[in-house]
Amino acid sequence: MQVSDIVHRLEESVQSVMLGQQQAVRRVLATMLAGGHVLLEDVPGTGKTTLAKAIAAAVGGTEFRRIQFTPDLLPSDILGVSVLDSQTSSFEFHRGPIFSDLLLADEVNRASPRTQSALLEAMAEKQVTVEGARYDLGELFFVIATQNPVELRGTYPLPEAQMDRFAYQCTLGYVSVEQEMAILNAQEKEHPLNQVETVVTRDDLLKVRKAVTQVVITQPLQEYLVRLVAATRGRAGVKLAASPRASLHLLRISQALSLFEGRDFVLPETIQALAAGVIGHRLVLDADARYAGRTGQAVVNEIVEELAVPV
Repeated sequence: MQVSDIVHRLEESVQSVMLGQQQAVRRVLATMLAGGHVLLEDVPGTGKTTLAKAIAAAVGGTEFRRIQFTPDLLPSDILGVSVLDSQTSSFEFHRGPIFSDLLLADEVNRASPRTQSALLEAMAEKQVTVEGARYDLGELFFVIATQNPVELRGTYPLPEAQMDRFAYQCTLGYVSVEQEMAILNAQEKEHPLNQVETVVTRDDLLKVRKAVTQVVITQPLQEYLVRLVAATRGRAGVKLAASPRASLHLLRISQALSLFEGRDFVLPETIQALAAGVIGHRLVLDADARYAGRTGQAVVNEIVEELAVPV
């Protein structure tokens, strides 16, 4: 199967479940195929969990796990634990749900900072270390984490290091009245998830990931991309700016999104469209900027407007 066929079949399958969310679906899939992780931040009932399940259903040969994050969740509930084998009198490591291809970290901000930190090594290096032993995760390892931005009771804000592990952050938002009517009609008898067919395989996704690195981005565009990220440093109101990791993620997701757009090269418009979602959540604003109602995404959009596009 050709790369173009793989990305379009995958997108079409997921969008058949996520009605009215074409842009979000495409960008989440592009992030997955770029090797990054996604943070979905939105109010309950907008389809965050459904999106993760739809992706898992459309891809054959993958292992999907879901962890419901709660205040009493422990790191061992995620990573695994060593159990004494009475027959051999030795400890045997029982792997936790993090050993999967697609991991849904549902309401991740409900867990304590200690438990949240269990994801840091896995998301950055695709490995975990337990009791001094290293265990590798699969090459396809992909995390979709969700959180509710308006509920504060019983939640713990994600630390800056955790936010930086997410390549892309987005919201799904409310759909139009017409789209909501289409959702009602689609679920009148059964949920569309029950009808999702496997359209691509695990090997297909790995094939696309290799193709992503071959998408051309010219030297002037690379410099433009880096300048976008560097412009957050020393900017008024920004207490903590974006690191080179943001540049790497913006590069890779721009390459992956270009494949969905039917091109084997990156355009400036693709970089600009992704910039706020890739960079914004990494920024920490000072108190004055926050009280003035500014957000990291708004700061990035200001930079996009100011910075000249190479010709």
